[in-house]
Amino acid sequence: MRRKVLIKFNRPFDAGSTEGYVLDAGPEFFLIANVADTIHFDGFSCFRYKDVRKLQVPAKFAPFIEDALKKRGERVPRKPKVKLSSINDILLTSAHVFPLVTIHRERVAPDVCHIGQIEGVSKSKVALVEIGPDAIWEDGLTTYSLKEITQVQFGGAYEEALILVGGKPGS
Repeated sequence: MRRKVLIKFNRPFDAGSTEGYVLDAGPEFFLIANVADTIHFDGFSCFRYKDVRKLQVPAKFAPFIEDALKKRGERVPRKPKVKLSSINDILLTSAHVFPLVTIHRERVAPDVCHIGQIEGVSKSKVALVEIGPDAIWEDGLTTYSLKEITQVQFGGAYEEALILVGGKPGS
C-alpha cells in the first residue's frame, strides 16, 4: 500500500480480474483505486479480503499500465475520506463523500448491483433510494442486509453519469 504497487486479483463472483492500487485497509475490507480495462482510473471499490483469489503483487503488466497512466497524466487518486472499520462505516462515510454508492450482494444476487443514495444504516441493514440504469429514481426506500454485501463502489464514471442525468432524488 505504501509503495503504491498496482495489484491484480480475481474473485469467485467475477468472470474477469480487478486491477488497482490499495489505498487503505480495514479489518474485513480494503479500498482500491480502480484501474479500468481502458487504462484510466475509474472510482473506488471496497472488497472483502476473504473473496480475493490469485493475487498478483505487482500486477503482471504493471509497467505498461503505469506508463500509460503516466503518459495520460493520470495519478493514483488520493484516498477518499471513507472509514473501513466496518461495513456500516464504509457505507456511512462513503455516502458523505459521494452522491451515489453501489452495493453488491454477489452471493444472493450475482448479476445485480444496487446504486443509490444511502438514507440510513442500522446494525443490520442499509436503506437506499435507488436510481435505475435509465437514471430515473425509484420511489421509496429499499433495504438490504449488511451481511450480504460483498463489495461497495463509489466515485466511478457510471455513478457520475447517473447523477448527471438523474440529478438528486426528487429533483
